[in-house]
Amino acid sequence: MGTVTLGVSIAVPEPYGSFLQKRRESFGDPHAHGIPTHVTLLPPTEVDASSLPAIEDHLAEVAAEGRPFRMRLSGTGTFRPLSPVVFVNVVEGSSSCAWLQKRVRDASGPVARELQFPYHPHVTIAHGIPEEAMDRAFEELADYEAAWTVNDFALYEQGADGVWRLERDFPFGRTDGEHPPPGVPRQTDQAGRARPQAPSH
Repeated sequence: MGTVTLGVSIAVPEPYGSFLQKRRESFGDPHAHGIPTHVTLLPPTEVDASSLPAIEDHLAEVAAEGRPFRMRLSGTGTFRPLSPVVFVNVVEGSSSCAWLQKRVRDASGPVARELQFPYHPHVTIAHGIPEEAMDRAFEELADYEAAWTVNDFALYEQGADGVWRLERDFPFGRTDGEHPPPGVPRQTDQAGRARPQAPSH
């Protein structure tokens, strides 16, 4: 069956998702069009295609243990000089993201892996572009704010064209009698179609 490249992420919903993706494009990031806005839980990971059912079962178990949580973005940060990335800060919801990503990558699970750097939830707005453009991204979104309730995460697969496509959503589990909070719309294109969400920089 060959291999596939997968990732897991939390989508940044509308209207925030499209706004931040367009800003990323405006800074000259050539990959922005194929990477709708997100918070990574599992970075791009190559797996055997035959392991997909086990991976989906594992993610469903992780989601069943989770609960909706508040996500708030505020201001900008950077990983430079270690990594050429400028991002919007996750200032509320970081601990929930950290717990989820650790469970997703658990050593006993089907997508166990080590990270190159310590986990730091963020929303990338510039990656691998000239320093002047990185500085502009850092400065122009320094006052950015957004907040919403996170109800799920999702599994994505990278196509041969480099675009990440949604494979399956994993809603968080809830106790009996508990009602989910109002949903938030996924990022869409100009025609109103759902955009693929992405789990990488």
